[in-house]
Amino acid sequence: MKNLNFYEKVYQIVRKIPYGKVTTYGHIAAHLGIKSSSRMVGYAMNSSHTLADLPAHRVVNRKGILTGKFHFPTPTLMEELLENEGIRIKNDKIINLKDYLWIPEND
Repeated sequence: MKNLNFYEKVYQIVRKIPYGKVTTYGHIAAHLGIKSSSRMVGYAMNSSHTLADLPAHRVVNRKGILTGKFHFPTPTLMEELLENEGIRIKNDKIINLKDYLWIPEND
């Protein structure tokens, strides 16, 4: 990942999130070595919705809240995509986040 820009590095990690799992902005930031900058990951994700191969719906905030849902074509699409993968959601929040959490590891 050495020659990639920050957004591309974020997208590489997001592409690795397994089906039926989610990760957080903070876990991506920590994996990239910028522990206090989950907001930068959020900026990258907000710019990603033209990338058809990116499972952007699998990135949530640290509490499991679907904070990125308004960047999808409809406000319910993020939830629908996650539920189609078997992830349980109530009031825009993943139920039992720890059951679905994927933490990026070093390659």
